Amino acid sequence: MPRVVVAAPASGHGKTTVATGLLAALRRRGLAVSPHKVGPDYIDPGYHALAAGRPGRNLDPWLVGEERIAPLLRHGARTPVPADIAVIEGVMGLHDGAVGRRGYASTAHVARLVDAPVLLVLDTTAQGRSAAATALGMAAFDPRVRLGGVILNRVGSPRHERLLRDAFAEVGVPVLGALARTAEVAAPARHLGLVPVAERAPESVAVVDALADLVESTVDVDAVRDLARTAPPLTAPAWDPVTAVGGPAGTTRPVVAVAGGPAFTFAYAETAELLIAAGARVVTVDPLRDPALPAGTRAVVIGGGFPEAYAERLAANTALRAELAGFGGPVVAECAGLLYLGRSLDGVPMCGRLDLAARMTGTLTLGYRAAVAAADSPLAGAGDPVRGHEFHRTVTDPRHGDRPAWRWDGAAHGFVDGLVHASYLHTHWAGHPGAARRLVEAAAR
Repeated sequence: MPRVVVAAPASGHGKTTVATGLLAALRRRGLAVSPHKVGPDYIDPGYHALAAGRPGRNLDPWLVGEERIAPLLRHGARTPVPADIAVIEGVMGLHDGAVGRRGYASTAHVARLVDAPVLLVLDTTAQGRSAAATALGMAAFDPRVRLGGVILNRVGSPRHERLLRDAFAEVGVPVLGALARTAEVAAPARHLGLVPVAERAPESVAVVDALADLVESTVDVDAVRDLARTAPPLTAPAWDPVTAVGGPAGTTRPVVAVAGGPAFTFAYAETAELLIAAGARVVTVDPLRDPALPAGTRAVVIGGGFPEAYAERLAANTALRAELAGFGGPVVAECAGLLYLGRSLDGVPMCGRLDLAARMTGTLTLGYRAAVAAADSPLAGAGDPVRGHEFHRTVTDPRHGDRPAWRWDGAAHGFVDGLVHASYLHTHWAGHPGAARRLVEAAAR
């Protein structure tokens, strides 16, 4: 399968611009394109999905284990139909990964795991020949990473572009595109990054179309395809959700309601696939619009998102809040779901299922976590190890319950209350598929 990794020396160089525009430009040519994102990010894959017309998927060795990266790539590239090419957007700088782990879970790490060439995006502002030196340094730092070409971004003038191209010609690195400084396409952002696609669908379509126009006019798309074709065959078998969960958990098909809509946009595609493989019937519920859980709901999953941006509208849906407050089945909530289940968020009433108050702060809590389940719950058994990540600017009072959900770094985190499991920790269930089976079994009971 042809594949290419879009990377950069650091955040802010234009990876998402190039990757999203490239996905859309390839799709315009009639190709089936499989979009992927290195790391735990939820927002960029939403733009990828809009550009490619199929789910954007994450490749994160920390969350799922490095042995699953190539299989997950192959799974994504054949679902729902086989893709002609895969485009993998990196995270942060090429060699930046889990802190203190020598590049583990970095873009370079994933590029090695899937044996794909790297297309480096470079912000050339205030740079000339030094841009070529930067690219060479990126490649030389880990000789196992194959630099296949560069995209010059924020080029100041035709003379600046000639200078840059001459420098790269000297060192034998192909320049596959050059984007002018004045040609940037803006996507709106907020405190945790870009505004998710689901929150502004018409505007998002316009942004993706503009990015496709930009890439088509500035990048040699055929040369990128040729570079992707240099990737050797992948020998790892494709990941399979049915195999991962061990087949259906029983003969019944309990309804599992998964929160969606603009306020709850953070979800990995594999979560629903694993629940379905474990025997559940997955139905989406939008807490902004739906007055009740879907008929027959036996369990609820509430993932991440931006409830703080929709607090008043969430509060106005009093019927669903009341139903969730009294819901007796298993509930799994991550980050935004945790806030929604509490008494209040910045003073605005929420569901009241958990006795906590949440508020926004000016501090970003961000990072990978190696956690251990602190109590039995519908998600995990006490003592089960899990890898996840945090990404939020809120705090809860209290910070954890009498029965915490997790422990890491010597501290307790989250809440287990009856059949409710809620915390700030985001997890990728492909890394511990037993969570899906455990939840479906709890729902069936």
